[in-house]
Amino acid sequence: MDHMLGYRRVNGSVGIRNHLLIIPTVICANQVCSRISQMVPETVAIPHQHGCSQIGADKQRTFDVLAGTGKNPNVGGVIIISLGCEVVDPQALAEEIRSTGKLVEVFDIQSVGGSVKAIQYGAELARNMKAQLDNMQPEPIPFSELIIGVKCGGSDATSGLASNPALGQAADLLIAEGGGVVIGETTEIIGAEHVLAARCASEETANRLYHIVDRFEKEVDRMGADMRGGNPSPGNIAGGLSTIEEKSLGCISKCGTSPIRGVIEYAEDIPRHGLYFMDSPGNDIECVSGMAAGGAHLVIFTTGRGTPTGSAVIPVIKLTGNKRMYERMTDNMDVDVSDMLSGTLSLEEAGRRVWQEIKEVAAGKLTKAEILGHTEFSINRIGPSL
Repeated sequence: MDHMLGYRRVNGSVGIRNHLLIIPTVICANQVCSRISQMVPETVAIPHQHGCSQIGADKQRTFDVLAGTGKNPNVGGVIIISLGCEVVDPQALAEEIRSTGKLVEVFDIQSVGGSVKAIQYGAELARNMKAQLDNMQPEPIPFSELIIGVKCGGSDATSGLASNPALGQAADLLIAEGGGVVIGETTEIIGAEHVLAARCASEETANRLYHIVDRFEKEVDRMGADMRGGNPSPGNIAGGLSTIEEKSLGCISKCGTSPIRGVIEYAEDIPRHGLYFMDSPGNDIECVSGMAAGGAHLVIFTTGRGTPTGSAVIPVIKLTGNKRMYERMTDNMDVDVSDMLSGTLSLEEAGRRVWQEIKEVAAGKLTKAEILGHTEFSINRIGPSL
């Protein structure tokens, strides 16, 4: 397979899916958005708890993540639904997403007359927009235009020994094709940040990496907390990980060996080519949602303990090196590289197996999370509610 299949957007970007996305600007619009999505098959809504009682950088982050998710190239059209009095400006959000050339509609619940009328109105909009998207046909696209996120969660000892290094091999293969890779989870490079800094393409990038780690540690100190109470998690420890340093050394192996070209903020646009680091939490859904908002096409998610979670607009491939977990959670797992631990599968062979799965998903194959309807979405928050 020498190409993927994608939908060429007006702004030149390419999506490997063609979602109609329904965005509530505020928690008060969640129910209306969810009901519309239930009524119109093959649409996706992203309910969340934000959009009001926020100020400053916190308010801006909610806007940026909602806008970035709507701008993700896997999204073909967007319906924005507001209550009508929240702090997130629905018209500004619509204009930001329209800048990509996408189909965008926007309305508020108060103006159309309440929840029932809003559901009826929105469902009719969704049916019409979905019909337009269904007429679009994918075309062959080179893998050089693919951006993937690499993520781990529910880690155990097999993660650092097998699945993460195998994913790192696949990441290197994509970068060799001219594609892009983003790694995140600032909390899970602590104790190994010097290893990643040594791989940075410039001193400025290395200093930026050290800065975001220092910023996070100072915030934990400000709270009077010790992150060791939550990382490694109880599940990580039960799976054989003893320290944050041990976990971090395994974690960073999933991004391969390429130089790190830059460090970007949470949900910031991901450059198309090469390896980048996104300042993001270890929380699975918040991290993946940030990558999606930054423009990643898909995420490969390694796990030793097992997790079912997916994403609203991007496929999530589940990869494991734990044979017993793979057999126990076969409903949720996509790729098994546990034979690495018995010596019957080499690191290079495992990497090619993961790379093959990436290529097939980029060409239209559904992941287990997609088949099961996992559309998790969450926004990492900065400030307190007012």
